Amino acid sequence: MAITDNARADMLWEAYARDRSVENRNELVLHYVYLVRNIVYRLLPVYKGYSSYDDLLSCGVLGLIDAIDKFALKRDVRFEYYASMRVKGEMIDHMRKQDWAPSSLRRKIQSISAAYSDLEKIYARTPTDKEVADHLGIEEDKLHKIMDKAHMFNVLHFEEMLGDDYSLEYVVQDKGGTSEEKLINKEIKRILGGLIDNLPTKERLVVTLYYYEELTLKEIAAVLKVSESRVSQIHSKVILKLRTKMTSIYNE
Repeated sequence: MAITDNARADMLWEAYARDRSVENRNELVLHYVYLVRNIVYRLLPVYKGYSSYDDLLSCGVLGLIDAIDKFALKRDVRFEYYASMRVKGEMIDHMRKQDWAPSSLRRKIQSISAAYSDLEKIYARTPTDKEVADHLGIEEDKLHKIMDKAHMFNVLHFEEMLGDDYSLEYVVQDKGGTSEEKLINKEIKRILGGLIDNLPTKERLVVTLYYYEELTLKEIAAVLKVSESRVSQIHSKVILKLRTKMTSIYNE
């Protein structure tokens, strides 16, 4: 009779509880390394490397090992949730320390963020890309290219705003484990839910496919029949708008 993944995981955890040896820990690492790979593939656009796959994979494995070492004392949270947060946090810290975004790109992102905020106040709705581009005195195509380059910058800073223990996919999917986590998730989810519901159809679809269905940018591009670069631009724009709106809410 074949052993199920859950049964194997229980056996590995029981072995590690009896003997916290490197060998038993490595068995757990091998069992859960798929979590690391999944996060790398979803975090980075395939067509453009902000950091090498191997570097991020190594960072993720270190996060996974740390999660395994600490999880024995934290069994009130599902390991997959706990480990994924630690793994993603390790990767994001690595990319943040690289400080790869030049000051010129940061200034452009700030200008776009301010434009969205200003135009939303003027129109009492989310401005279109053309309206933002016109406001900034640039071509719409140039706006899209900036958003493409800003993809990881926006993702990193949005995650930073949510805090070390939360990320958008875990909030929207309500994956919090403890009562306190669920309470915080509920409030963030209420705020984000209202913002996401008001997004244009295509942007809302990208959010749904990426955070609810957990598709990669490449897979979403295939569904929408557009380039991965275009999905990256849309995703970057959504994150920028959500970050701008939530910052405004927090500062009220």
